[in-house]
Amino acid sequence: MSSIFTLDAIVSLITLTFLEIVLGIDNIIFISIASSKLPKEERGKARNIGLFLAMGFRILLLFGISFLISLQEPFLHFHSTFIQAAPSGQAVILFLGGLFLIYKATNEIYEKIEHVESPLDPIEKPNATKKMMNVVIQIAVINLVFSIDSILTAIGLSDQIFIMIIAVILSALIMMLFSGPVGDFVNNHPSLQVLGLSFLIMIGFMLIAEASHNSELSILGNHIGAIPKGYLYFAIAFSVGVEFLNIKIRKRS
Repeated sequence: MSSIFTLDAIVSLITLTFLEIVLGIDNIIFISIASSKLPKEERGKARNIGLFLAMGFRILLLFGISFLISLQEPFLHFHSTFIQAAPSGQAVILFLGGLFLIYKATNEIYEKIEHVESPLDPIEKPNATKKMMNVVIQIAVINLVFSIDSILTAIGLSDQIFIMIIAVILSALIMMLFSGPVGDFVNNHPSLQVLGLSFLIMIGFMLIAEASHNSELSILGNHIGAIPKGYLYFAIAFSVGVEFLNIKIRKRS
């Protein structure tokens, strides 16, 4: 316990907490958009359930570090004239998660553009319950993908599991505190919803590229490279900044 209060441990804790928050931004976007289909009084509950699941997945994975690391080992080696690959368990999870994100975000964009709900149709209790379960299941699935990516990154920065657990809990509490205002702001601005869904498509494509890179996928001798996450987060921050300017301009006019 005394090693936790050293300067190095405190710096590691702050760094890991900040990292978990940054890596959890895409999770908050997905949770906010997924919970927007629920009645307003149920959205906060769905967001908290989603973030609590994210925290639980991350802590469980920390206790199963050996299993998590074993997922990085290839379980198959495929060689042919055109394609070469050595997929691992981690790559399969990232690939399926990326496909799910792209499908979900594309479907949501289609519904927002093409589908118009009638405000006169009341939401029945069974339908509301089914919607809540559907949202929670979707959040749980995507949390599994984001948790693996987040914990593997955290392991590279610290080898003290207790500090990593504290960082995960602190980041989850901070995100729970701010997820409500962020979710309400996103839901009150349809353009930000579409922008957030576009981010999810980008993140899904990045997960597929990362899975291909981890699998050492080579097509006609050309290796698939990973997309640097810094580029992705810069594009997201820049797009959000431009959209905030557009919101201010629309308010003035």
